[in-house]
Amino acid sequence: MSFNTIYLMLMSVRMAPRLPLIFLLMIHGVSSAGWGVSYRHSHICALKNSSVIMSCTYTYPTGYKIKKVFWTTNPVKGKESPDLSEDPEYRQRLQYLGDKQQNCTIRLSHVTQKDEHKYYFRFTTDKADVKWIGDPGVTLTVTDLQVEAPERVTEGHNVSLTCKSSCTLTDRATFIWYRNSQPLTERRDRNNQLLLQSVRREDAGRYSCALHGHSYISPAAHLSVTYPPRSVSVSISPSVIVEGDSVTLSCSSDSNPPALNFSWFKGGMIVGSGRIYNISKISSDHSGEYKCRSINEHGQKDSAAVTLNVMCEFFY
Repeated sequence: MSFNTIYLMLMSVRMAPRLPLIFLLMIHGVSSAGWGVSYRHSHICALKNSSVIMSCTYTYPTGYKIKKVFWTTNPVKGKESPDLSEDPEYRQRLQYLGDKQQNCTIRLSHVTQKDEHKYYFRFTTDKADVKWIGDPGVTLTVTDLQVEAPERVTEGHNVSLTCKSSCTLTDRATFIWYRNSQPLTERRDRNNQLLLQSVRREDAGRYSCALHGHSYISPAAHLSVTYPPRSVSVSISPSVIVEGDSVTLSCSSDSNPPALNFSWFKGGMIVGSGRIYNISKISSDHSGEYKCRSINEHGQKDSAAVTLNVMCEFFY
């Protein structure tokens, strides 16, 4: 036997004149019939800062007139349930969309984790001490969004990013994706996943997600795209080289992760290592074509050959 049924039975007993027990049980049966609250959802998962609709209907026997309708949270047996519309935490955010006949729907806006409670609809009638609280109520869970993505992916591979929530959103959701705070115009999403195929270096960046029609945007997750060395080049300083000078050859390349190994070649022979190759007191024997090789964990690439010309110094 439910709490509401027991409550109504006791009220009936208190209000009625002394009668045989069998007649009191008959009154109880009539009094409890027709009372009820029906909720569309018993559990709601809502996005942080969004608005939540808690839809419900209620019924009561003929002969009663509804005096007051309101919603409350976590009622305590033996205590008067507070009206949320009078609570400072809810007053500006709670809107009653129902009526005093059968609709008891409300809208709660700008929800946060502090709003995670069990919500109940309650009504009172014109007959003293006849009240009803709708059990089992609506449990509200508030979630944010998080992007789940690998820290890095190799160029040319496929990768999937997932927009995750702590509970399954009650309302049907359309996800929106952002890279570096700019919305992605190309449609490459599937449900709450963003599929990147044949990843390019340009796909690297900070990814975040949101729901269509909502202002909340998830924190960004950084995706790094790794690739072998490209655009390898050699520079020579000074540009005019005289015999006896010191000369510096520098190797630069574009790669992720940055290349840490460099090799220097003159003709087909290796002559040095490191990003910088220094030649002190250069002579005509150092003249020739030089190139560098840039290496990282994903591969290697050689620069184009550059010609080093050494000018002889003449004395008059």
